[in-house]
Amino acid sequence: MSKKQRKYIFVVGGVLSGVGKGITSASLALILKSTGLKVTVLKIDPYINVDAGTMNPIEHGEVFVTDDGDETDQDIGNYERFLNTDLGAINYMTTGRVYSSVINNERSMKYGGKCVEVVPHIPEEVIKRVRFAADHYDADVTIIEVGGTVGEYQNILFLEAVRIMKFSNPSSVATVLVSYLPVPEHLGEMKTKPTQQAARLLYSAGISMDMIIARGHAHLDQPRCNKLAIATGVHPNYIFSAPDVKSIYELPLVLDEQGVVPKLLKLLKLRLYPSKLDAWKSFVKRIKNSKKTARIAVIGKYFSTGNYTLSDSYISVIEAVRHAAWYYNAQTVLTWLDSEVYEKNPNALQDLKNYDGIIVPGGFGTRGIEGIIQAISFARKNKIPYLGLCYGMQLAVVEFCRNELGLEGAHTKEINKKTKHPVIDINPYQSKNVNAGRYGGTMRLGAYQCELKKGSLTAKAYGALQISERHRHRYEFNNKYREQIETCGMSIVGVNTESNLVEIIEISDHPFFVGTQFHPEFKSRPLNPHPLFREFIKKALVLR
Repeated sequence: MSKKQRKYIFVVGGVLSGVGKGITSASLALILKSTGLKVTVLKIDPYINVDAGTMNPIEHGEVFVTDDGDETDQDIGNYERFLNTDLGAINYMTTGRVYSSVINNERSMKYGGKCVEVVPHIPEEVIKRVRFAADHYDADVTIIEVGGTVGEYQNILFLEAVRIMKFSNPSSVATVLVSYLPVPEHLGEMKTKPTQQAARLLYSAGISMDMIIARGHAHLDQPRCNKLAIATGVHPNYIFSAPDVKSIYELPLVLDEQGVVPKLLKLLKLRLYPSKLDAWKSFVKRIKNSKKTARIAVIGKYFSTGNYTLSDSYISVIEAVRHAAWYYNAQTVLTWLDSEVYEKNPNALQDLKNYDGIIVPGGFGTRGIEGIIQAISFARKNKIPYLGLCYGMQLAVVEFCRNELGLEGAHTKEINKKTKHPVIDINPYQSKNVNAGRYGGTMRLGAYQCELKKGSLTAKAYGALQISERHRHRYEFNNKYREQIETCGMSIVGVNTESNLVEIIEISDHPFFVGTQFHPEFKSRPLNPHPLFREFIKKALVLR
């Protein structure tokens, strides 16, 4: 398909954020891909941040890392999981990233001495990035999710880019409004007014909607559909329901059953291709029919704000666990445990015997660290399957060195810079960045090769000796202690041979005790669960 024939679908949100634009975009992409079209998905974040790396995970959710080392919004992870593909930095843009490019271009005289203005140059940069990504993937259809909601100052310039593209070539651009229709408990009736208001705000930005996807507790009924059609000018045949579902992976099938994609193809003047979602249907059927249960404890600190638990901080871990459990026809019951509880009440550790497996995910900072170390020690000594991810691997090393090697006060230098036994230390390159105050985009990021030890549990799980996994960290295992820990029973089974950095540790005298310096959760897919999570869940189910 030539450049002139490329098609674009912009997905925008109304009423409130977090309503499901990302899952909707991923679902549309999956259905379109199943027709045989080449599809890619982009995310626009309306933040001044250049990337998501410096955003607080409690406020913004997980920082997802791509193979090429970009720190992105968690929706990039959803796109990868639904499309079963690897995306990169070109699939993610922020206000900060766009403005930086325009300013750098101005400094380099790339505007030929013109006055550089917010309009048109910022929207033009957005359009250039959208088209570049479409060309890079040779995409027939490119879906672009615009973060935030219509009417916000933050995304008005992105909406201006949408308006320009749609004005320039109406048959190549479709706009989809994803909006929430609440059912106030005291009324018991689905209300359309918030979506009507969102539509008016979109019209005020010069953009006409082609389709509405109505999010809500239940399917949109015909009276409400007709009311929306009259108020927004969108034909009832182009208004679809996206009701709450037990699993996000059901949404593509819900939308496909309503005939969303044929309508989109018609809008974009593309030939009708039938969707082929048989594998996805089988996967969803397995989810619904899974009977066994794996009780998994996730121990950490990025869990709550006020009275609310924010599991989005670890969304990739959650999905990776679920993928692996479904592989074995099992459901997971995930329980979020605050590690500070164990610092205040060590007796609470006994409750961990109620779980089939324990995960300590990535994290930063000092809060709750001693509680995590106590929980790891309990899992190791009581033979509870344990999977440590990044920080979870580092603290497993700290625990082992303290309790098995007798290295009193052993610690990571991230927490205790004066420790006598820095079993986890910062590497020289990262030390230079920290000392210079360079924090954004400077960690060890992206995919690195790892060589596995033949015969290890990890190598057997992967079925390979050479792997590639994604990283996001500054601190590393201190090789000065390598011989000591291996002598005492903790094996180094994965190493990056270029740098001789330790990537994976495991304990053989244990049903499953594995720690990874990398983040395997980023590469788990619904139809292809990550091998380490698969093995972890397998052992958790066997040992019940």
